[in-house]
Amino acid sequence: QVQLVESGGGLVQAGGSLRLSCAASGRTFSMYAMGWFRQAPGKEREFVAAINWSGDSTRYADSVKGRFTISRDNAKNTMYLQMNSLKPEDTADYYCAAGQNFVTTARLYRYWGQGTQVTVSS
Repeated sequence: QVQLVESGGGLVQAGGSLRLSCAASGRTFSMYAMGWFRQAPGKEREFVAAINWSGDSTRYADSVKGRFTISRDNAKNTMYLQMNSLKPEDTADYYCAAGQNFVTTARLYRYWGQGTQVTVSS
């Protein structure tokens, strides 16, 4: 069992930066691949970024590549999403997720956080 809690969301102007954190409970955090997903009002949840258990492999959605960086610190049971050059279209609720496989498909992740809201003003 893994419990996930996101933090770091907020309101930022376009071009600004935010860093999201995902704190995990339990001693098995390092065994899981982790991902970030987002859901904007009226839209389906979409993949943002993923990182494998060791942190040496990452994947990104084309829409955030070059602007967002996913990382993890297994000693602190925490995953991060550094978001730079934010755009209004990045506005959404951001969720972290944990799963057995290093994938981009939301339904394959077993554990989810409650989400943190990111709003980017133009």
